Amino acid sequence: MTVPPTSPQHRAESKVARRSLIGAAGAVVAGAVITPTVMAATDDGETASTDTPATKPGTTTETFPETRAKAATGEAPVEAAFPIGYVGVRWEGTSKATGGAIRLRDADGEQGEWSALSTSGCSDANGGALLVPADEASGYELKAPEGSTALRSLALDTTRGPARKVAVPTDTTRVRGLAYLSRPAWGADESLRFKPDGTENTPTAYYPFQTISVHHTAGVNADPDPAATVRAIYELHAIANDWGDIGYHFLIDEAGTIYEGRYSGEEGLPAHDADGNLVTAFHTGGFNSGNLGIALLGNLMEQGPTDAARSSLTSLVRVLVRLHGVDPRATVTYTNPINGTQKEVDEISGHRDWLATECPGEVMYEELALLREAAAQRG
Repeated sequence: MTVPPTSPQHRAESKVARRSLIGAAGAVVAGAVITPTVMAATDDGETASTDTPATKPGTTTETFPETRAKAATGEAPVEAAFPIGYVGVRWEGTSKATGGAIRLRDADGEQGEWSALSTSGCSDANGGALLVPADEASGYELKAPEGSTALRSLALDTTRGPARKVAVPTDTTRVRGLAYLSRPAWGADESLRFKPDGTENTPTAYYPFQTISVHHTAGVNADPDPAATVRAIYELHAIANDWGDIGYHFLIDEAGTIYEGRYSGEEGLPAHDADGNLVTAFHTGGFNSGNLGIALLGNLMEQGPTDAARSSLTSLVRVLVRLHGVDPRATVTYTNPINGTQKEVDEISGHRDWLATECPGEVMYEELALLREAAAQRG
């Protein structure tokens, strides 16, 4: 089969070939490749992959579940034909979740209690989008937040969908020696970045690095499947929010695993182009270009990150500030390269330093001073 040079597949294949040439063993920066698959119907009407992508030099084939989703509007009860792992909720009219609530229905049809929508999220300042763990519910009901309009929701399953074959780099992927999971290694479906006509929903744009912003995802702590959560965040951001990709440049789970976030093209280190410029992501509305976003999975309002997550965050920030030659203890004037808007911030800031939000959580925010000092130390 001939692959058009503008297709998602061609771009993905080029990325693996390019990144296999960048580094030596154990130090390559991996990219994504998803080869086209033949789909066959399963007993439940879903589709499943029946072929295997050709294994390219430096890659191995792994299987990930295809994400299943069902969109809904308003407060009417929602049912899904699959176990719901997460419910994405968004609205307009207010950035606050006050008065908003959800109740889940289990597989036996039993209705749970109403639970308030989180007000400590990162997304309340990014268009009112929240991700609620649903524990394989069969359905749910919502109450809209006070003053909100256009309530929408998205039932998600990122663990039990039809099999999807992905070519994953064989060697550990690293950025300046620091190991991380590349997009294919956590199961990113690159087709989510594209519109039906094959064009990128949000084409990559690059600007000089200026600052780092720390977030938390306000999800569950002790997450049993953080990679599935990352895939759910990806679907919520790329499709429900219509951003065309996941909003962060990197994510870190409680075990200290670092995940590559926003797609950064076919050249350079993750989150960067070949000239060292930063790809624009979607984590701090109005202040995104030149601002690198790192999200810690979990809720850090009442507890800090795990030792492993803290260590990985420190190591990643240290790598990034050395890469860009900045002082993590400095105060800087951020200038939006698109519209010239300026803001005085710490070189290493929290989401709440930019916008009205509880993110990155009360406890994590108090740790930022220690993070700046630790990142400045030689390690």
